[in-house]
This record gives sequence, C-alpha cells and structure tokens, in this order.
Amino acid sequence: MDILALDLGTSSVRGLVLDADAVPRPGALARRKVHLATGDDGSGTLDGPRYLACLAECLDELAAGGHLRDVELVATSAQWHSVLPMGADGAPLGPVLTWMDTRPEAPAGAVGPTDPDAFHERTGAWWHRCYWTVRLPWLRAHCGSPVARFGGLVEYVLGVLLDEAPMSVSMASGTGLLDLRRLEWDPEASVLAGVRPEDLPALAPQRWRGRLRVEYAQRWPQLADARWAAPVGDGAASNVGSGCVDPSRAAVTVGTSGAVRLVQAVPAGAPLPPLPEQLWRYRVDHQHVVTGAAYSSGGNLFAWASRELRLPPGADLEGALTRAGANLALRANPRLGGDRPPGTAPAGSGELRGLSFGTTAVDILAVLMTELCRLVADDLALLEAGVGAPAEVVLGGGAMAASAWWRAAFVDALAPRAVHYQRNPEIGATGAALVALGRVADAANVAGIGRTDDPGEPNTVGVRPPR
Repeated sequence: MDILALDLGTSSVRGLVLDADAVPRPGALARRKVHLATGDDGSGTLDGPRYLACLAECLDELAAGGHLRDVELVATSAQWHSVLPMGADGAPLGPVLTWMDTRPEAPAGAVGPTDPDAFHERTGAWWHRCYWTVRLPWLRAHCGSPVARFGGLVEYVLGVLLDEAPMSVSMASGTGLLDLRRLEWDPEASVLAGVRPEDLPALAPQRWRGRLRVEYAQRWPQLADARWAAPVGDGAASNVGSGCVDPSRAAVTVGTSGAVRLVQAVPAGAPLPPLPEQLWRYRVDHQHVVTGAAYSSGGNLFAWASRELRLPPGADLEGALTRAGANLALRANPRLGGDRPPGTAPAGSGELRGLSFGTTAVDILAVLMTELCRLVADDLALLEAGVGAPAEVVLGGGAMAASAWWRAAFVDALAPRAVHYQRNPEIGATGAALVALGRVADAANVAGIGRTDDPGEPNTVGVRPPR
C-alpha cells in the first residue's frame, strides 16, 4: 500500500507519495507555489479556487508520473485557523483568511467569555482575532453577501473533491470553537461567533474515511478506490513527523512561520492537563492533544531580510553569518507580522534598535533570527513547567533545513537541553500519514533525527522498530 500525503501550506501546496511505513517514494513529489496576498492593513489571504487548481495540478503531475497507481490511503496536513465564507452552493463568497490576517476585530460593544480562564481551559483558545469567535462576526459584516456557512481552506477543498467532507477534530480545534474534552462545538464559543450548529461543519467521527466524487475519480482513476483520512492541523502533523509525540520531546518547527509544541496522550472525554495561560492547546486526533506557542515570523522573516537587504545566497550567506559573530549593540523585535494569540500586536510591530554606521545587513538578519530563538526558549520553559520535566528538542521545517547557522543559534538559545534536527523536509506530510495510519505513538521512533552538529548522517526517513 502507498499513501498519498497532501500538505496544504501557506506558501505552497504539495503532494507526495509514501510507502506503508511513511517513507517517501523517490521522485514522487509535486509542488506548486501559491500566492499569499498581504497588505499594510494586516490582510493575509489566499484565493480558494486558485488554491484548489494548484492542488489539482499536483495530482495531475503525480498521476502522469505513474506515482498514484498503488495509493490506498490519502492523508492531509492543513493550515490551522483559515476561514472563508461560502454560499448555499459551497462557492466562496470571498478570499480565504489565513492565520496571518490580523484585520478581524470584535464588534463594538461585544463582550467576551463570562469566565476567560475556564473558556481557555475548555477550548485551548482565547477570544482573539485569530479564532472564529472574532473572525465569523467580522466576515459577516464585511462579506457583502449573505453567508450560508463557513469552513476552513481544507474543508472547502475537500468539499469540492470528496463525496463528503466533515471537519476533523484536529482542524476544528484550531477554530477556537471546540470543547477539547467533549469534542463538541462549545456553546459559549458558538454564541460569541454568532453561529448556530448548522452554520458550522459537521465533525468527523474517529476513523472517518471519505472517497472522491465520481467526476474526480474519472480524472484520477488511480485514486477511485482510495480512502481519504480526516485532515490534521499542520502543527500537530509536524510534531508527529518530527517524532515529538510525548512530553519528553518538544518540536521547534520553522517553516513560513514558527512554533514550539509538545504532544500528550489525552483521549476524548479524559480530563485535560493544566494549561498555562500564555499557551494554546489543540487536538492532534481523538487520542492526543498538542500544546504550544506560535509566531508570525519564521522562514518569512529570513526571506524578507534576504530580499530587502540583498543578502548573498546559500553558502555565501551562511559563511557571512558565521564570520559576523554577535553584534551586542543590536536589539530587535521580530514580530513584523504582528502577534499570534494571545498577543494582540498588529502587523508592522517589528523593530530594530542600536543601529550604527558599522551595522551590516548580515548583522540585521542575525539579530532578527536570534531574537526569534529567544522567544521560543521562553515559551519552551512554560511548556516544561506545565509537564513538570525538561524536554529535549527536535528542530524541523524548511527554514531549519535551509540554514545551519540558524540551527546553531537555536542550540545556543535552548542550552543546556539536547537539541536534535529532523532532516526530513516533509515532516508535515509524514506526520499526517502516521496519524492517518493510527501510528502516532510509533512516531517516537521516526528515523531521520540526528545531532545538529552531524551534517553527514543520511536522511533516512521512516519509522524504526521500537528499541
């Protein structure tokens, strides 16, 4: 059996084929960049139909290469927090708001949760612009057309492709409307969002499987009998793909954005562990929760600085960073894209201080990247306090793969913890496949994890037998 893993990201959509042990098949990867429209007003949106077209192009490419013929299971990693308004026919009434969009605000005079602490414990979220409690009323006010229902990007995409597309508990937990213990829409959160249960997607039961609609089964006949698993939030999938599936290991993932997260086994209905007030909590699946903190800056910070400061590429930049050392006079706030919850700083909150005529472009990049490392270290300490024990760290994500210097900076910031590096560039897709297979616990033995100071270890990815 092969597995088709889809990764519905913010900057790209990817499809890759893995074997039954979640090992990528050589050459079986298709990728399309997508355009994230951003503006000075804090907007961060995607075009839903164009995004779907990019995914279809990936599937066409994989089918043309003969990579889909043995696929029996389709797994999906998808971005949390996205939302778009839809008409009665399921067609989008506007663009997709991504996690990066900071425009939504509560209606004038609106009052938040009766007991904010209890609300945070139940939903893992806050009454915040990132969540549907604030986003849905704002969208209704700004849509310009009557809204029949709401969904995230992945629910829109799968709603077009599949015979049915209920929302997974993992994706639902990222809306801020889900009771994480009961796995039902939270009544108070729904009132804050101004919705009835029928306005929200149906929730997928455990071990749900879907199938392609007839017209798409005809387009991709190799997938006609494949089973589609419920999607997994990208952060949860990245933890699993990094082998971080218990409190002994925390994942620090830096792709377009950044995050630090820790997974715990908490079945549906079981009491939830205490949740520090500065951290969020979502669902991996019906059996596991993930707790952590996220940042608007990550690989996008590296890309912005490289472009606007006209830095040298590749190895030349790595060498320049190594030679530059630390400029102790410089200070930076890396929140160029504003705060992720619970913070409320808007986009445009980045700062640089201590500049002199001796400051170089490489110095500026270095201090921005180093300050993000420090934010992660502070939040990791909160995570460790919540579980009562220190954790080792696994670095992962595209930005970590691109910069050995940045990996070394994380080692310094996270000392004295043991810091490892997951060389697999497709941790989200790999993690989604393992969740779909029901093998989350097995991911503790995922291969491809090595020391950050051992660049020679081969990138062997898959699940090892337990030691």
